[in-house]
Amino acid sequence: MTVGESDSVAFQNAARAVAQETGAGRIAALRGLGELVAGYPGLRPRAVATVADRLRAPMGADGWDADARREAGRVLAVLLRPAAADVPGGPATPPAEPQGPPAVDLDLRAATLVDLDLGGAVLGAARFADARFLGATSFADARFTGDADFARTVFHGPARFTRARFLGHAAFGRARFRADADFTGARFAAFAWFGRGEDELWEDDPAWETVEETSPAGWDEPNEDDPHWPVAVLMGDYQEWTEGGDGARFVGPVSFRQAHFAGPAWFFKARFGAAATFRQAGFDGPVHLDQPTVDLAGATWAGTADDGPVCWPLGWTPAPAGPGGAELVPDDSVRPYAGQLADADPDVRRYGLAALADLGDARPELRQRVVDAVCGYLRTPLSFDLAGPRTDGQAVELELRRTAQRMLAARLRPSTDAPGGPPHWAGTDLMLCGATLVDLDLGGCHVGYADFTGAQFHGRTGFAGSVFGGAAFRLGGDGRASFHGPVSFAGARLDGRRGVREILGEVTCHAEVVIDEAVSPPE
Repeated sequence: MTVGESDSVAFQNAARAVAQETGAGRIAALRGLGELVAGYPGLRPRAVATVADRLRAPMGADGWDADARREAGRVLAVLLRPAAADVPGGPATPPAEPQGPPAVDLDLRAATLVDLDLGGAVLGAARFADARFLGATSFADARFTGDADFARTVFHGPARFTRARFLGHAAFGRARFRADADFTGARFAAFAWFGRGEDELWEDDPAWETVEETSPAGWDEPNEDDPHWPVAVLMGDYQEWTEGGDGARFVGPVSFRQAHFAGPAWFFKARFGAAATFRQAGFDGPVHLDQPTVDLAGATWAGTADDGPVCWPLGWTPAPAGPGGAELVPDDSVRPYAGQLADADPDVRRYGLAALADLGDARPELRQRVVDAVCGYLRTPLSFDLAGPRTDGQAVELELRRTAQRMLAARLRPSTDAPGGPPHWAGTDLMLCGATLVDLDLGGCHVGYADFTGAQFHGRTGFAGSVFGGAAFRLGGDGRASFHGPVSFAGARLDGRRGVREILGEVTCHAEVVIDEAVSPPE
């Protein structure tokens, strides 16, 4: 229906009421706006922008409380679903390939959203960067026709993206999922980015002018100080990323079962704190999915080595390609390790750590991959507060973490290379960015390069007498590591050219720090 002058006036009045009313009056105004626009589809973009603008206001500002935000989300759902209901919040079941008005762009950057259900919605460019999702969130069966930006978002409750379709790039870098996350059956037509949390901007992108205005939500996770990661450090394509940063953080179980990745599937530096299933998922292009907690049973890869870099978790390998691509199967070449670090049973994980140690001792060519797998295990986020009381299960989890740390340290010390002891795994690198480490003792260890960017050190930490080819504890001036207990760098060499103080910079220290600067780095 064509929008006339009187209708535009009615819309302006309805939008004014949404902004000015409070309490029950605002709820009624939101519903009135939805009902008005339902008869005039041409007003949809203006109505979506009006509601989104209100939702970007800080929580509680001008009376925009949880009830108002919940109702605003219902109105958005009606406006963005192709088969709009008569009233806000009414049922809507979109067809398999929605027909109707063009998709509407949605800008909810830094918004606070309550029980948002955009299931079945059709969106254009969707901008949710730095948003907080309170309660349960659903994008089930949603269709993103433009790029979908969820960078640095925080999902406080369950998040459903089941069967969602991403026709443009999907960016979830440094998103935090504090409960279950479900991407079962999702389709990613372009870049699926769950890796490092920095944004990608081209040199002439006007967004560079507003980068400093971005204010990510505080990093209020258990045992982790806010490392203040940079917002953007990249120019160009994904192969030119500056090293550092951290990826999406999943605390609860996550499912990508039967998901399809037509473009790059990038999970480099993502962290999975519970079961992560990619069963029967399909991958067509470059993949970086090396986390040891991942289950790839029945997954297939249709790409080739010429398509770009591919990295699977230790214990998985593509079988010879068939009509549907190469199925991911257990890798018999690294037996007896077979992905035990992904098991929920702590005894199985303990056996997996022992199997990895034996595998690396016997096969030097696998040592770096073994270390990467153990570092991936140490990077899994803890869901409980180390400062509080612990259950028996939590105590077992902490002891397993210490066991993994001791296993690595014993093989990084040259003094242990003796009859009856483990060999020295010389030249291996440690990728421990964002890791939570408890009573870590790398004293006397010789390491290649170590990335401790944003790592959290709890208990007593030892670097006394250690020698590194290079080490990072911060990303530029940000992404700083934090020491929550005493630490010693006495006699340590963290770099061949710079002293310990220069490398550490302004790391956060909550207890005593010993730095022996009498030992100068070699020329």
